[in-house]
Amino acid sequence: MDQRPTPEGQATGVADAPRKSRLRLRLRVEKVSWRDLVLSVGPVIVITVIAIGAALHFARPAPPHSITITAGPRGSMLWNFADRYRQILARDGVTLNVRESEGSVENLKRLADPAQPADVGFVQGGLAVLPDVKDKVKDLVSLGSVFYEPLSIFYHGKPITLLSQLRGKRVSIGSEGSGARELSLALLKANGIDGKNTRLYDLEGGEAAQALEQHRIDAAFLMGDTATRESMRELLHRPGIGLYDFVQADAYVARLRYLTKLALPEGALDFGKNLPGKTIQRVAPTVELIARPDLHPALSDLLIGAAREVHGRATMNQRAGEFPAPLEHEYPISDDAARYYKSGKSFTYRYLPFWLASLVSRVGLLLLPIIVVLIPGLRLAPVVYGWLIKTRIYRRYGELMALERAALSNPAPEARTELLQRLDAIERTVMALKMPRSFAEQLYVLRQHIDFVRGHLTQPTPTARPGPGGGQSGSPGSS
Repeated sequence: MDQRPTPEGQATGVADAPRKSRLRLRLRVEKVSWRDLVLSVGPVIVITVIAIGAALHFARPAPPHSITITAGPRGSMLWNFADRYRQILARDGVTLNVRESEGSVENLKRLADPAQPADVGFVQGGLAVLPDVKDKVKDLVSLGSVFYEPLSIFYHGKPITLLSQLRGKRVSIGSEGSGARELSLALLKANGIDGKNTRLYDLEGGEAAQALEQHRIDAAFLMGDTATRESMRELLHRPGIGLYDFVQADAYVARLRYLTKLALPEGALDFGKNLPGKTIQRVAPTVELIARPDLHPALSDLLIGAAREVHGRATMNQRAGEFPAPLEHEYPISDDAARYYKSGKSFTYRYLPFWLASLVSRVGLLLLPIIVVLIPGLRLAPVVYGWLIKTRIYRRYGELMALERAALSNPAPEARTELLQRLDAIERTVMALKMPRSFAEQLYVLRQHIDFVRGHLTQPTPTARPGPGGGQSGSPGSS
């Protein structure tokens, strides 16, 4: 015998369906909408990664533990300066390798040649126009001028008032590769003097002084180590030897922009014998600390700091604190050097040990995108996430309102059936939504509103009744 379900059983089955739906809905509520989570948090993560990548691109690596400076002959003034730099940088754990050279010309050639192991070097002004290097030095930068290197011209015989008077005489201009030789040639060329009309010698230092005393040459151009205070005093003590006075110094400085006019006061070399007997005007290029453009900013700061310690005192040719200075002549002042001269060391390098400051600077650069992008973005992400969830709920409300408007127009039974099917589809969509617990209440409210609209659709159509004119009155659209 067939067993038919009792009304009670039917009621039980009907009651079980909502329970299963609520169970399914409860299970959906417990899950996280990963799609919305990715849409809200993903862009923040992507932008942060891009920002960190940009920071890594522009961030410099840690400064190297050693660099090389090309200086001058061992024991020379330039070499001694470089050795003092080495001792100062060693205090911060940086090894400065001092490389010997013939002088400024060779230093410049090394810096202009990427194959040469040199990061920084002393270079006298006026050498960037040399044929061997003029096309190769455009990328070099200056960390500043560090001292004057005045030119002293000694002669014997009758006083010389103009350099043009050396035409046809025997003149020592310094050894090959020296900055003194290049400056001497530039000054002589400006006066129409060259090797064709004047005998030029490459004597230097004591050899040039001895030749001058023995009248084997008529004049000697001396700079740097060959023109120390002691050697100049000794030469002026010799009878018949004089020191040339640049009476046209202002004109030379105006034409050769890397030169500076310097005065040697009366008696500056010997108070007792009042040497020189009057104030002598001289011209001097500045010696610059030239570097390759990839020099690490932290090492640039260390080198300028060392230059201040070495060259900052007062001498016969400069005031205290005059050097180093951002005097731009043939090479642009590097951005790092300009920043240092304007504001000094950065905060971290001013108060922390060198290597710790370097680490803090790089870590800080990486933390900047996290602070500026990631943290605010993560604070905004819950708002975006909530907006995405609510948007999906509000979209269902739009569909529901359209059905309710259709239900108010008393549709035909076939149309009501179609509307109920659409309503069931909306409910199934809502049941399939993945919602966090915090939005469960809104989801249940939406289901209540769905039931409210279903109630409108399932109400029977009002029975038509006779109208005043004997006709029937039904729906609002009947006539």
